[in-house]
Amino acid sequence: MLQLRDSNGPAAVIRRADYSAPAFWIDSVHLTFDLDPAKTRVLNKMTLRRNPDVSVQPLRLDGEALNLARVLVNGQGASFKLDGGKLVLENLPLEGTFELEIFTTCEPLKNTSLSGLYVSNDSFFTQCEAEGFRRITYFLDRPDVMANYTVTLRADQQKYPVLLSNGNLMDSGALGGVGNEGRHFATWVDPHKKPCYLFALVAGQLVCREQRITSRAGKEHLLQVYVRPGDMDKTEHAMHSLMASVVWDEARFGLALDLERFMIVATSDFNMGAMENKGLNIFNTKYVLANQATATDADFSNIESVVGHEYFHNWTGNRITCRDWCQLSLKEGLTVFRDQEFSMDLCADASARAVKRIEDVRVLRTAQFPEDAGPMAHPVRPDSYIEINNFYTVTIYEKGAEVVRMMQTLATEGASDPSGRAGFAKGITLYFARHDGHAVTCDDFAQSIADANPDSALARLLPQFKRWYSQAGTPRLRARGSYDAAAQTYTLNLRQSCAATPGQEAKEPFVIPVSLGLVGSSGADLPLQLQDGSTSSHGSHLLVMTQADESITFVNVAEEPVPSILRGFSAPVLLDFDYSDAQLLTLLAFDPDPFNRWEAGQRLALRSAIQLIASDALLTGATPLNDAYIEAMRSVLRHPALDAAFKELVLTLPSETYIAEQLEVVDPQRIHAVREAMRAQLASALAADWQWAFEAHAPNGAYRPDTVSSGRRALTGLALTQLCLAARDSGDPSTGSGQAGLWPGKAYQRFKDADNMTDRFNALNALVNSGHALATPALAQFHTLFKNEELVLDKWFALQAGSCDRGGQVLPAVRQLLKHPDFNLRNPNRARSVIFSYCSANPGAFHRADAAGYVFWSERVLELDRINPQVAARLARALDRWKKLAEPYRSSARQAIERVADKPELSNDVREVVSRALAD
Repeated sequence: MLQLRDSNGPAAVIRRADYSAPAFWIDSVHLTFDLDPAKTRVLNKMTLRRNPDVSVQPLRLDGEALNLARVLVNGQGASFKLDGGKLVLENLPLEGTFELEIFTTCEPLKNTSLSGLYVSNDSFFTQCEAEGFRRITYFLDRPDVMANYTVTLRADQQKYPVLLSNGNLMDSGALGGVGNEGRHFATWVDPHKKPCYLFALVAGQLVCREQRITSRAGKEHLLQVYVRPGDMDKTEHAMHSLMASVVWDEARFGLALDLERFMIVATSDFNMGAMENKGLNIFNTKYVLANQATATDADFSNIESVVGHEYFHNWTGNRITCRDWCQLSLKEGLTVFRDQEFSMDLCADASARAVKRIEDVRVLRTAQFPEDAGPMAHPVRPDSYIEINNFYTVTIYEKGAEVVRMMQTLATEGASDPSGRAGFAKGITLYFARHDGHAVTCDDFAQSIADANPDSALARLLPQFKRWYSQAGTPRLRARGSYDAAAQTYTLNLRQSCAATPGQEAKEPFVIPVSLGLVGSSGADLPLQLQDGSTSSHGSHLLVMTQADESITFVNVAEEPVPSILRGFSAPVLLDFDYSDAQLLTLLAFDPDPFNRWEAGQRLALRSAIQLIASDALLTGATPLNDAYIEAMRSVLRHPALDAAFKELVLTLPSETYIAEQLEVVDPQRIHAVREAMRAQLASALAADWQWAFEAHAPNGAYRPDTVSSGRRALTGLALTQLCLAARDSGDPSTGSGQAGLWPGKAYQRFKDADNMTDRFNALNALVNSGHALATPALAQFHTLFKNEELVLDKWFALQAGSCDRGGQVLPAVRQLLKHPDFNLRNPNRARSVIFSYCSANPGAFHRADAAGYVFWSERVLELDRINPQVAARLARALDRWKKLAEPYRSSARQAIERVADKPELSNDVREVVSRALAD
């Protein structure tokens, strides 16, 4: 176990196995805030009692960056001591309850970490997950201590007319008395017990969109979305998303809104996407504000998903919360699964559902799989941590969601519920019947789903299935097929393994649900009959793999099939099957499973990329893609029955990051050059087809962010980018369709005339990433149009920092962007738009042979660490995979990490990341 040091000595390692219940329970909390940016006064009156199940010991309360003024026990002065950031009280009553009063002050204006109570744009906000409440008052800052809260906020009425906290507004008005002129108050009471990480307050100049709804049970609820003045016109979609979330959760799982009101508040300074504080969700503006002039289709989709996610936490996270932070995926993985299901259920048809599934898997494979293979690899339920903020990861969230999805798959008890949806819903009902109002573990959740479905595969295999919680790494599934023409049998052998990860050398077999089918030469699914006589009537068979090595044989197979394995991405594994190009082309053309159809195209492109990367061939004018692949892509593009959004996914090449993960040694510049050669070849070879796609899917009515319309815009955006690439490479306006050289001009015109941000930004992207001279005036005009729109400027910054690097020009441009008057390092969105877009999302520009990108990274990590350690730690992870790099990148990257690690004043957040990266 790594030992990290800070200014207070060795940083503590928190181990799940060491969990013990708190020595005290807190029954009620009365908080009074006198809000002042420079010095906020907090009076904390608590009712406590000893936990009879724990031996008698002192009360140790967590605190950070607080000025302590008074401590009273039952109204009397009490002795105490401060020990390593904790307030320690001894000689407390042994029986019954007692009152503890603590008076402290804090400095919200100086709180750049955005954890605890802070000021953003002259308004007060809080962020208490995971351990921010200790920056507000001394407390048992742990998720298993749940209490009732009454909160009174007092502030200048003109500066802070809106005063919000969790629960129901019980009283408000002007403050009387000398010294309170112009001040007012609001008292809020939360009817539900909650852990302190769900506490929230907001105070400022805000405006509100309201909507009243009636639940199925006939209860009326008030929904509110608060934003800064001037942003009201961008809140309609967020409100509609909230209404849809409330309706969906009650319909799908029987979980109704349990509050009189539900509030969302948007702020531009926020470390995360949003926070599910009970009844008072605080959101990054990025996931609230949208209209067609300022937000893309992706923004609309993300708002719907994140609003749903935070609302669904009202039950899966708030009503039932985590016993300890190692159980974080109990709420996050489950709620990501729920928001994914919500978004898919809102899709217009099966094709749109499949597109959503592919998009989710693409995130998992490009972000979580590398994490599983890197120095920060950890199980879905970590065994230990040093800084919990470092474990808000794609493993906890996205892989955690896949674990829940597999539970649903395995909860089926018969043909009447092949998807497991009904069985899983029964499990959710039992989960709440058992644990509502408690802090529990991942084991408690899994046991509930299994117990509700006693005849299911999940119930039979639960102890082994829970290895998904305890073992890190991505399992690899090696499959081999054998056809016996004489016997008309097809045998598929499957072998699973999982590579060693930090602290886990050996892995036991997982439970892996493998959905598979057999595709015939005509393109149709072949009938599936097993040797035991069982059949599958719906085209796919679910093999539940439990051993390291298993085989399955199908009989009465009239022709040699192409196996379609892992349909719908039924398990988060790496599939290794030696498909021939012909087999992949068959799946790409005919597989009834949309995921594997998309996957076949990805595999073909990846194969071509890897072959060229591994060769010694010069890349100038290279054509990595063979004629069969080009024709297959033309067929997809022209296919009359395929959804436009699906076409766009198939025709988008694997990312440079995903390609790199398939290689043992990574040369980022060669990967970039090969992928660019592939893009250029697709652009020129399909020029006439791209023109057809652009014209055939042109706007045909008023803007709508629905899945069908969004898909059409996504495909026209890709087509426009490809047409601009073709024009760049042709050098002759008469080539291709006869208009190749005209397309940059058409893109510029579309940029100027677009009636929505999606089309406008797609056109700008086409110009920037084709390197056309028209990109410069377009970027200038874009800034002029949207200089007062913070979220749109984030796009402007990110596009430039993430643009294709030609001649090493991106890094100098990024350094200039840091000096731009609109750049603000203290704002996480703006920092991410420039620094993360370059260091984390633009490998071709970041990994420079002269190491300048790594120097830039080390400078920014150290600079951010002094301001906001959480954001700095996330940036530090840009070099997680440095050991895979070829020289000279590998040595230069190590030196950059060492430069960061050598700084003695590093936060625990960053030190944990860089220490793990350097560990052998």
